[in-house]
Amino acid sequence: MLELSILGFLFDAPLHGYELRKRITALAGHVRPVAESTLYPAIKRLENAGLLVRTTEPGAAAAPRHVLSLTEEGRRELRRRLAEPGDRDVTDENRWFTLLAFLRHLDDAEAQAAVLRRRLAFLEEPASFFYDGDRPLRAEELDDPFRQGMLTIARATSRAELTWLRDTLRSLDG
Repeated sequence: MLELSILGFLFDAPLHGYELRKRITALAGHVRPVAESTLYPAIKRLENAGLLVRTTEPGAAAAPRHVLSLTEEGRRELRRRLAEPGDRDVTDENRWFTLLAFLRHLDDAEAQAAVLRRRLAFLEEPASFFYDGDRPLRAEELDDPFRQGMLTIARATSRAELTWLRDTLRSLDG
């Protein structure tokens, strides 16, 4: 997801590493802070793969700054990753939000809709954090108010996302 975030933000505009890190951190939030020791090796991998280039600009008051921008191959790679997300990218909420943040860069409405349909199918499957054997438990079936809270919040969030997905798919389809 880090590489997808790098490609996605650089698709929007060339950035220097510090600004890129700030944007990725804002997207990932407190869940997955981005350390320099993680970001810069990922940038180097993408650069070595020919997906981005680094240019040097004079600094405002200090040392020159390295600005990163996507190559045409980097743009194609971002679109490929958006069109062909892995199962975890669709089922894991944090990965899904990263994918969703850049899905607009996938120019094909049918391809966008296909990704959204995968998420919709996942959300329409009965699920819970807690089970009685193979049967998912509902909030009303639990004695623990904290677990009830988890399920109540998750259900409300899922309902809102399902509504958004269905509305967006209708819009993309027609």
